Amino acid sequence: MKKRLFKIRYIGVILVALIFISCTEDLNRFPTNALTNETQFNTLQGYKQGLVSTYIQLSGANNFFYRGYWELQELSSDEAVNTWGSHKTTELDWSSDHAESADVYKSGLYLITLCNNFIIEAAPEMVSKRGFSEADKTEIAKYYSEVRFVRAYAYWMLLDVFGNPSFATEATLANGDIPKQIKQADLYRFIESELKAIDGTMIAPKTNEYGRADKAAVWSLLARLYLNAEVYSGEAHYTEAIAYSKKVIDAGYSLELNHQWLMLGDNYKNTNEFIFTFNYNNEYVTSWGTTNVFALGASGVPEEINGMSASWNLYRVTPSIPALFPINNPSVDKRAVFWTENDEPKRTSQIEFLSNSKSGYSIYKYRNVDRAGDKIPQKNTYNNLSDIDFPVFRLPEMYLIYSEAILRGGTGGDSQVALSNINKIRGRAYANNPNSSLGNIASKDLNLEFILDERVRELMWEGYRRTDLIRYKKFTSGDYLWAWKGGVMNGKAVDNKYKLFPIPVSEILSNPNLKQNPGY
Repeated sequence: MKKRLFKIRYIGVILVALIFISCTEDLNRFPTNALTNETQFNTLQGYKQGLVSTYIQLSGANNFFYRGYWELQELSSDEAVNTWGSHKTTELDWSSDHAESADVYKSGLYLITLCNNFIIEAAPEMVSKRGFSEADKTEIAKYYSEVRFVRAYAYWMLLDVFGNPSFATEATLANGDIPKQIKQADLYRFIESELKAIDGTMIAPKTNEYGRADKAAVWSLLARLYLNAEVYSGEAHYTEAIAYSKKVIDAGYSLELNHQWLMLGDNYKNTNEFIFTFNYNNEYVTSWGTTNVFALGASGVPEEINGMSASWNLYRVTPSIPALFPINNPSVDKRAVFWTENDEPKRTSQIEFLSNSKSGYSIYKYRNVDRAGDKIPQKNTYNNLSDIDFPVFRLPEMYLIYSEAILRGGTGGDSQVALSNINKIRGRAYANNPNSSLGNIASKDLNLEFILDERVRELMWEGYRRTDLIRYKKFTSGDYLWAWKGGVMNGKAVDNKYKLFPIPVSEILSNPNLKQNPGY
């Protein structure tokens, strides 16, 4: 039986949301209704309700937070273009009043407020005052560490996308202070220190409830943070990226046999490979901000393939992505799930018009069917909601981080182990067998450019590409061009300011401590 974190329709989730609904615009308002907090956090069940509310907000199960973040990551890169509305994100031509990034910023601050309030209420001294048993105190202490992880992850998203956001901790909230702005390098160090602080108190890898964070999630975020440390802080930390990715690799995870199982409606079975997930269930999670958008948004994919309904015709890929595969179908590399059919005239990979949903390929990676190919039964009034869980961290990312960090000069790794790990990914991709030699590369082929390309092949449409291109110094420069970069069909270099999105104008107007990112 699938253990669903979001199955429980907690009244407390609603209560917490109501308490903080006015905090979207800023983080300096402490709840004035003390009775509400006292009631909410008077029982162990109440604390779990508060924990669940932070996971729900992070996952986009009741909002567009993660969907918005995903779009900023993918639509600004060569991995996706959009059909609907403004194309400013795709063209890397946004201004300081960019609505899409502003929504992500505000949603992130709202989540951080939820976390800060929970951290106040779950502090050991506060729990002791409420007379909980020792067993309950132990359980609440686990929740406390998990919410600190959720906050660290939310801050990492803001760090990566905005660089210099407003910054508040539980002390800011408790004191009613107006948040100050934090520099990118300082926020990097805060996230690092938080993750290291909770490492010893998190539950062991693979022992927590499915969909909740554990030590391996902490290590995974640290590995990702350290891989990008030079971008965030100006200092390289590839040795640390090796160390933390290795901790995850050594924690007992293994690759699932079939890559196309990863994004199916019964992918809760992928616990061998998945480290931390956002959980969705069509009976209990009613939102268009979940994996709905990845399955339904892929242009042209019919319902017999996506397992839901006709395509929204929202997303396609630029020609640069199919060019990285041996052929534009999964007959060789099973990850090449490009949708090229079902249209007359036949689709081509070229995107001549951004507003034409039939101009360019899309992908059918996300499918709301089970491993046998049967649709997941719908138990909702919409009859069109996703059960595909989203793997925030999975083992191949750790293999790729380990290998790249070695190639970038980090110490403590083994280049032959790195090669073996990469070939496991490719054996699975070519033969549904991580131990297969089909698809293997030799040590001379393992270089940084190969890793960048392999990250696309393995992690396509999982929300990494913008960050990867920035790390490789290809995002804004003329060294690598893709369709519609800079607003022209063949691409052009753009201003370096686009490495960060702007701080929303509304936030700057409402908080005198904030300054705009350079160039806006």
